[in-house]
Amino acid sequence: MIYLSGLVGFLLMLTAEAKIGNSSELPFCTETKECLLFDLVCETEDYQVRHYDSVTWVSTTDSSLFMEIASMRSFRRLFRYITGENENGEKIEMTAPVIVKVEENKGFWQMGEYTMSFLLPSTHQANPPKPTDEKVFINTMKDMKVYVKSYGGWLTTFADKNKARSLTSDLDQVDAEYKKGFHYAVGYDSPMKMFNRHNEVWKIVEDDPVCSSSEEK
Repeated sequence: MIYLSGLVGFLLMLTAEAKIGNSSELPFCTETKECLLFDLVCETEDYQVRHYDSVTWVSTTDSSLFMEIASMRSFRRLFRYITGENENGEKIEMTAPVIVKVEENKGFWQMGEYTMSFLLPSTHQANPPKPTDEKVFINTMKDMKVYVKSYGGWLTTFADKNKARSLTSDLDQVDAEYKKGFHYAVGYDSPMKMFNRHNEVWKIVEDDPVCSSSEEK
């Protein structure tokens, strides 16, 4: 029985490492030891389709007119969690990417809700310490496929909205099915990195993914 439980634990550890791995496996993940890995399903000239396994994040939600303001407050809250503001007083390594769930149905001068999430490293996927801030929560996202559009520069409200509209247009042109009403703004770089920055827009695939001008990987 002891041997069996040890084997199960070992297999779980391998599974976690398969989802979150060495950042050297992704050319655009350069500032953290670990990064969220994916399987490339297919790609076109306009977007990729990726498959992500279920992984656990630490998250918080804030409201603002602009993503930058909500993100600043949320980042501070989550940074306090990984630097010891948790029930174990434990320091947790930063990973990439940082994702923000962005509502798409609000007007320009309406308050919107933004949920920012830090990916928990592989060593904390199974049993992350509980947050002590009531606004911070542990969030496990299901296995999913996503449509991805990548871009450089800084992740701003304007740049994110522009790329999200562009991805939506690309998907609508090929009658692709995706979850409506929100998208994820995804950043891989710290504010200190000035060049070769990498950002993404994600939309969750519904039904079968469409890559009409490419072959599946």
